[in-house]
Formats: sequence, C-alpha cells, structure tokens
Amino acid sequence: MQELGIKSEKASVEKLGIKDSTAHWNLSPEKLAEIAVEKGQAERTASGAIAVDTGEFTGRSPKDRFIVKDEITEDAVWWGNINIPFDADKFDQLYDKMVDYLSGKEIYVRDAYACADPNYRTNIRVVNEYAWSNMFVYNMFLRPTEDEIKTFEHEWLVINAPGFKADPAVDGTRQHNFAILNFKKKIALVGGTGYTGEIKKGIFSALNFILPHQKNTLSMHCSANMGEQGDTAIFFGLSGTGKTTLSADPARKLIGDDEHGWSNENTVFNFEGGCYAKVIDLSEEKEPDIYNAIKEGALLENVVIKDGEVDFKNGSKTENTRVSYPIYHINNIAEPSIGKNPKNIFFLTCDAYGVLPPISKLTPGQAAFHFISGYTAKVAGTEAGITEPVTAFSACFGAPFMPLHPTKYAEMLSKKMQDAGVNVWLVNTGWSGGPYGVGSRMSLKITRGLITAALNGELNDVEYEKHQIFGLNMPKTCPGVPENVLNPKNTWADKEAYDQKANDLANAFNKNFEKFAENANEEILAAAPTAKVSA
Repeated sequence: MQELGIKSEKASVEKLGIKDSTAHWNLSPEKLAEIAVEKGQAERTASGAIAVDTGEFTGRSPKDRFIVKDEITEDAVWWGNINIPFDADKFDQLYDKMVDYLSGKEIYVRDAYACADPNYRTNIRVVNEYAWSNMFVYNMFLRPTEDEIKTFEHEWLVINAPGFKADPAVDGTRQHNFAILNFKKKIALVGGTGYTGEIKKGIFSALNFILPHQKNTLSMHCSANMGEQGDTAIFFGLSGTGKTTLSADPARKLIGDDEHGWSNENTVFNFEGGCYAKVIDLSEEKEPDIYNAIKEGALLENVVIKDGEVDFKNGSKTENTRVSYPIYHINNIAEPSIGKNPKNIFFLTCDAYGVLPPISKLTPGQAAFHFISGYTAKVAGTEAGITEPVTAFSACFGAPFMPLHPTKYAEMLSKKMQDAGVNVWLVNTGWSGGPYGVGSRMSLKITRGLITAALNGELNDVEYEKHQIFGLNMPKTCPGVPENVLNPKNTWADKEAYDQKANDLANAFNKNFEKFAENANEEILAAAPTAKVSA
C-alpha cells in the first residue's frame, strides 16, 4: 500500500476500504495530464490542453441516476422518473464491490470543496480510477490551499470507477452504469461510465437537496456574472441554451457558468471552481473567452484531433464535445466567486419551433410559470440517444438534478425575485424564421445585443407589444438589433404556419403544466398561454 502526495496525516484510502493500492493524493493538473498521456489515455493538443475519449458514454444517462431511499429522503424527495429510489442494502453492496475493484490499482484522490460562500462550504473527497478524471475534479471544484489540505476532513465522498460495471440482476441497477447518491452516508457512487459530467452533476444534485431543504438557501442551475457597479445577473437554462456562452461577457466579471446558490444573506455564490463548456462549432471569433481558456490545464472530451489541432466542427464522436478548465483560465472573473442580489434574471430557452420572441419581459406571474415549466429543446448530444432536437419541459430549468418537488424551488425563487425587485426576461436562443429544419439558429450577436440592452436599462422605456398567444411583452425596438426579428411572426414567410406552430407550442405548455396546476396560485395560472384551438 502506497499513499503519495500531499494529504492530511489522518487521511487514508484504507479507511474507505481500498486495499493494496498506490494512491496519488492531490497531484497537480500538469502531473495528472502527463500521467494520462503516458498511459495512452489522453492526447496532447497544439494548445497544450489534453484530450480524452470518455468511452461508451459521451453524455449523462438520466435513467441510471438513483437516490437511496431512507429516513432522510423518503418524505422529502420527489420520487419518480427523475429521482429513482435505490435500496440502502444494495448501495452498501455496490460500495463494497467498487472499493474491491479499486484495490490493488493505481488510483487518484483529490480533496476539494463546493460553494464559494464560506457559510455553505462543503468539503468533498473524490477517488478516481483515472488520472484525467481526477484532473476534471481539480478543474471543476473549488481548490483548497496546501495548508487546508493538511488538515482536510471530507463531508462528502465520491467514488468514481468508469471501468467497474454493475450486474443489474444482482446490484439493483438498470444496466451496468450508475450514479447513486446516499444522503445518510454522504457518499456518491459513479461507475460504468467515463463521462465526467456525472461526477459534477452528482454533487450538484446533492446540494440541490441540502441547501433548500436543510439550509433554507435556493440552489439554481444557472450562470451568473457581475457588472462594474456590482450588479449581478443570473442566466437560467438547460444544456445547449447558452448559459456558459452568454455569461462569458468581456464587459462583466464571471461569477460562474452553471451552478449557484442564492442565500438569505443576499449573496449569489458559485458552487464550482471551473467551467464545463460545450465546444461543438467553437471559434475564437464567436466565443473568445472559452476558446482562449483551452490551454495547458484544460481537459477536452470526445473531440476529433488532426495533426494536434482540434476540429471543433466535427461532431462524429458526439455533438456533446466538451472542455473543462479552472475558472482562472477566464481573464475577467469575480474573486471570490460571489455576487450580491441580482438586478436581472434571464430564462434562456432554445425554442426549436421558432415561436418564442428573442427577448420578452415577464410579469411576476409569467416568471413563476416559465420557471416551473422550464421549456427548451433538448439539443443533440447533451444526453445519450438524443441526435435531433426534442421539445422538453424541465422544471426549474434543471429537473434532472432537482431532488425536491419543483414548486419548492419556484416558491423560493418567486419570493427572492419579489423581495429583490428583479427584472425577469425570457430569451430565445433557438430558432428564428421557422422551426428547426426551416429557420436558422438565432445569431449570438443578436442575443448578446438584446441581453446587453436589458442589462444597461435600454429596454426600460421602449414601447412593448403583447404576443397574441403567449401574452409576452416584446420590445418593439432595441438599440443595435434589427426591428424585424423582435416579433418572431415577422420572421416567418408563412404567417399561418407560424400561428399554427405557436398554437401547438401553447397546447404543449398547458398540457405540461397540468401536473403543477393544483400547487399554483391565480397569478401563475393566469400567465399560461391562450391557445386558440385546444389540442
């Protein structure tokens, strides 16, 4: 048994049940990259970043995500297709199998933490089978100092073994891969998949239970940034809607790109210490901050490389090509990753129908309705098996990671929005001029222009018109943006076809909302779209 590197004297993988292994503790990202390349698991690119293939899984596998059902979770978790119960005894059995599997191997251990606000700091110890997975953990979580590591005690433990495959008949899983949370033991198991996003989203899911349920703090699937005057903006949205891209704004300091808390002390704080950005079709011209963050220390996933250069346009392995990098690879960041009460909140949606306006201002009732609805289109590659956009409703813009009932998060957000007097905007980063296959994706330049105008107060005093079906307030003018795109119907050649699509989408919204209606007040119910013909 060898335990190498910097660690607390009390810490040992033997205490976790792992025997006869060589455990590398808290290696530098440079050393981890070097090991991954030496072992033939990674390739060095011309930028200095390394690239890996995650194997069979190039995205999350939502049907293989479980939560142990026990006295802590039984009455609090919203059980169903998203939060699938798992037996406590089966969990213990699987844990024993995983530590047996890692015994005798060369493994990589990292001490890290989540939540930039010291009041909510959560210490995490991660044990990885592969060096590059451990590098991902370095990039994505917050990094303790060397002195902190020497006295580090973990609150949560993550065991990650991509090469370990469960036996569904014996282990109680659906198939050989799994991601399981145990809130009583504070352990996350991730096995049978090399997709690193499962580690990140496992801890996010845990915080989405702990913070609202036990610490009265709202957890959010969003990005956040801060202007020169300290004004915070929050961007909600599912994968592929532009959260990471739109929060990386040269004129504003980045707080974080994906996971945040909004505390009772009126802070908005990042859970993470890095960014996990999609890189399909990435270019320096379109997204300079992300492009320039891909250098030594960054970890690319499932990209195609030719002569050391990454072909960002090539989605032959997956459309969900990714890069992780520590947040300090971005030049303009808030340090620490904490802001104050937000002044503007943006709900980002990728509308594959081309129905919703590029920007609209929401009333409090509409804000609650659209937050609970969480409409977008699942864009190719963000989940296993998705190759064409599919209409999707994901409550709170993050249902796959929310263990509690969606109305719990919606009520907390609604109260915070009203107390802070926030402007709330719905932004369509999806299609314009027709549905997917006919129209085209909204230009990033236009979306940025609309968001900048909202942040600068330039949409406060312009004239608005109401959308005939969705009742959304659409600005008639916006500085630097062509007026014809502001009302989506104007961009369609066939106006009747637009009305039909808008009607279809309205019916889809209303059908989806039926399951939330009994918990919604009159103001929220009144914000539903008015379909001219019911489905």
